[in-house]
Amino acid sequence: MPSGFLSNLYVFILAGFVGFELIKRVSPLLHTPLMSLTNALDAIVVVAAIIIAGRHETRLSVILGLIAVAASFSNMVGGFFITDRMLRMFKTGKAKKS
Repeated sequence: MPSGFLSNLYVFILAGFVGFELIKRVSPLLHTPLMSLTNALDAIVVVAAIIIAGRHETRLSVILGLIAVAASFSNMVGGFFITDRMLRMFKTGKAKKS
């Protein structure tokens, strides 16, 4: 295996571990803003995956790009549904008429 692949794999695993530890320690009051941020990041990933899939450099890059589009798009849509549900939990009921 090339040394570049191993170093990239090491960074990927380390980033996943650090990300998991950071998310695990977030206060429940911050989950809704955090979900909104991750939805925005997923939207960026969708655009990047579309660009990668659209280049048609190799068949593997197209397949992996399409998988990335599907995975990040479903994650983004699910995140919006979860954020909407969490925001509805904070509503106090019907607004009073003035």
